[in-house]
Amino acid sequence: MDPTFLSIIMVVVLLGAILLRAPIGLAMGLVGAAGYAALSSVAGLQAYIASAWPDRFLSYELAIVPLFILMGNLATRTGISAALFSASNAWIGHFRGGLAMASVAGCAMFGAISGSSIATASTMARVALPEMRKHKYSDALASGCLAAGGTLGILIPPSIVLIIYALLTEQNIVKLFLAATLPGLLAIVGFMITIAIYVRLYPEEGPSQQPASLSTRLRSLGQVWHIVAIFVIVLGGIYGGFFTLGRGGLGWRGADGACRIADPRADA
Repeated sequence: MDPTFLSIIMVVVLLGAILLRAPIGLAMGLVGAAGYAALSSVAGLQAYIASAWPDRFLSYELAIVPLFILMGNLATRTGISAALFSASNAWIGHFRGGLAMASVAGCAMFGAISGSSIATASTMARVALPEMRKHKYSDALASGCLAAGGTLGILIPPSIVLIIYALLTEQNIVKLFLAATLPGLLAIVGFMITIAIYVRLYPEEGPSQQPASLSTRLRSLGQVWHIVAIFVIVLGGIYGGFFTLGRGGLGWRGADGACRIADPRADA
């Protein structure tokens, strides 16, 4: 069978399985396995599976990805996401459309510790969406600002996507993080300006609320100090070279500044 035609069939089958609410990982695995067997053979598929699992689980290059996801899950379970939204809401929630702006700010801060857009959007939606509905925000504005704010997860360093890109292309991860910082900040400001203009044109979409007292605002900052600490430790350690080990260890950068992760098994 022509590989191009087979690829089209696989994409159609995959989308159909997803529309039928099959687990995405299971659907991708089954479709990929069927396509591999069609292009090669069943024996070739079995040989690939036998060797692929150990290689994927022992991948030092991708070890950082589940660790960032774990950090994001820990932040969710410990209530950090709720504290982020509460702190943002205490400072800017009294403006018209302020809850939507606070959601964007919360997404930006949560993205700085999770590195994932999907995790950022889903986590902040659980916290911010009920609060915006409670204050009579329209579903269009509430869902739109959370979807837009979720994209900040791959812009605000550290980003899983940038890490994978740096590993695949052997680029300097520090320069990539620095390059992504300004677009991330511009995106935050742009989202908030857009929300402010939108609620000016349609005031009923995002009503204002009573401002928080100064003591409440200061107390909210005390609930998010550990988030700032995580951000400073992670990025400060990367920028300062503290997380770069010597030869034969797990390193972020090579001698030329490119992002490489050395495999300790190479010297065995």
